[in-house]
Amino acid sequence: MNRFAAGDQVRVLALGKQGHVRIPHYIRQQTGQIVSYCGTYLNPEDLALGNTAGTAVDLYRVAFKQTQLWPHEDHPRQDRLIIEIYDHWLAPTEDTHHAP
Repeated sequence: MNRFAAGDQVRVLALGKQGHVRIPHYIRQQTGQIVSYCGTYLNPEDLALGNTAGTAVDLYRVAFKQTQLWPHEDHPRQDRLIIEIYDHWLAPTEDTHHAP
């Protein structure tokens, strides 16, 4: 069973990892909503270092309001950024309704 389901609210962690980790800095510590589950894949952070024997990790599509990410820019209220984020970068929020 996946830890999150579509509609769950999640917070993106700031894990302090260096290098290309596929999680832009502007998305860290932000709260978004799970759009969908994408599957389970080897962690690209491990693969980039040549570690092909790592553990597979769940991948989710997460939506963020653009007005939340860039509050000083003029974005239509309905515009969202959707980004794929691996499970270890996500934490449930108090609004998460899907029990792990």
